[in-house]
Amino acid sequence: MIAKLIAEEIQKKILEAQREGLLPADIKPRFQVEPPKVKEHGDYATNVALSLAGQTRQNPRELASWFAERLAARQDLFEKVEVAGPGFINFFIAPSYWQQVPRFIEKEGPDYGRLDYGKGQKVQVEFVSANPTGPLHIGHGRGAAVGDTLARLLSFAGFKVEKEYYINDVGRQMKILGRSVYLRARELSGEEIDFPEDHYRGEYIREIARQLLKENPDFLKFSEEEALEEAKNFALKIILEGIKKDLKDFGVYYDCWFSEKKLYEEGLVEKALNFLKEKGLLYEKEGAVWFRARDFGDEKDRVVIRASGEPTYFASDIAYHYHKFFVRGYDLVVDIWGADHHGYVPRLKAVIKAFGLSPDRLQVLLIQMVNLLEAGRLKSMSTRAGEFVTLRELLEEVGRDATRFIFLTRRADSPLDFDVELAKKQSRENPVYYVQYAHARLASLFRKAKEAGISKISSEEADLSLLDTPEDFSLLKLLDYFPDTIEACVSKLEPHLLTFYLLDLATALHDYYTKHRFLSEDISRSQARLVLARAVKQVLATGLDLLGVSAPERM
Repeated sequence: MIAKLIAEEIQKKILEAQREGLLPADIKPRFQVEPPKVKEHGDYATNVALSLAGQTRQNPRELASWFAERLAARQDLFEKVEVAGPGFINFFIAPSYWQQVPRFIEKEGPDYGRLDYGKGQKVQVEFVSANPTGPLHIGHGRGAAVGDTLARLLSFAGFKVEKEYYINDVGRQMKILGRSVYLRARELSGEEIDFPEDHYRGEYIREIARQLLKENPDFLKFSEEEALEEAKNFALKIILEGIKKDLKDFGVYYDCWFSEKKLYEEGLVEKALNFLKEKGLLYEKEGAVWFRARDFGDEKDRVVIRASGEPTYFASDIAYHYHKFFVRGYDLVVDIWGADHHGYVPRLKAVIKAFGLSPDRLQVLLIQMVNLLEAGRLKSMSTRAGEFVTLRELLEEVGRDATRFIFLTRRADSPLDFDVELAKKQSRENPVYYVQYAHARLASLFRKAKEAGISKISSEEADLSLLDTPEDFSLLKLLDYFPDTIEACVSKLEPHLLTFYLLDLATALHDYYTKHRFLSEDISRSQARLVLARAVKQVLATGLDLLGVSAPERM
């Protein structure tokens, strides 16, 4: 939060410099306020003088000195302001400012950290959207954790967020699903079947076929075409029900389940392609219809209608995103895909440009694979071969909290090793246990305070100047940084930054416990430390809630 205050003070001084003629009225200030890499350089630093000097051809150190002298007048904020290097300005924050942070948190409560960064912009986050051809595996689970947490963060930061699952319920993979179930049903009925290698072979297919035969034993008497359609529709229904239950148990809920069929039933594919055709962006070649993707930065043009007259998956995606932007009117769309779709990003960005929109209005996050470690052995995953670990299995093994938290301990585009044994440990090695224990430890502290007769804890009445040790300031600075963390998560679309922050806060708290007592015979100091403890507990609870992880009172 102090970073925002510093930036506001700098903006005031820029206006002052313009009034004095030191800076031109039409200058465009661009600068950062961030913690320096070297701790001795202060709490925060800015490059404002370097940036402005570059635009005005002034001496950056002289300009930095002008800013530093005037900013230092805010003694309630700054203990010291100094110029360093070629023109950086370093800020040493006044201890009295840090000591007021618990008061800010007490005043705002669960809303501490909430921002108006999004200013009500309408955002859609589409995630998981796994083909309904089998149960969700752990890779889908990671995408669910990232998407759901990002949506929570965007909402907390002032965006109007809608979460969506896109159901790929047409096309070749659905035909293969229906045929896989149909062939297993015939096999279960006593026929000898040479099962195709490219069909879905998991045990779940056999179970669906068994259930279909139980509910509709005569379906094999239908014509093959009718039987395949019945098998496909039945499998889709069963698999989607399983996907919805898994996600619900994972704490993930959607505002919309959007069927690909709708794009064709409502003529949206034709409408979107006509939109591009009218702009001269489609052409025919070799009997197929092509989109001029190269005109918008893609490596080659793309087929949208095959020579057979059948639309490609790309045609569906064009229509789907046309519907997102022009029918539903989203200001920003965030698509979360598996890393194997990385080559698809340029062609979809090309479509957004062809629509006449900024490509920045579509953001794509790629989810890298999860390596499951069990007893030191990697488990492989193949949906069609049926060799994969389901999200359901992982939830039953380690629980929702550990699964969600650990999925968010790496950048989404970095591979993740998920150690099952570690996730079940009750020790500081287990990151989710470590953070949850910090919250439970503080809950225990307040129970002990109540037993000691301390029930009223007020930041207004406490002498917060007694929060004066290095460990106090470590916690206070981290608490102040919470709103900045939220902003970093949403501006960069990187929800894992919140997980890192909570681990840092938990570490600082556990370190505090090794060096200090929250409750002692010094009543005044105990009151101040309890105010600090309550602020830490509030931020831990808010952060865990944004991750979709529980904040236990007892462990």
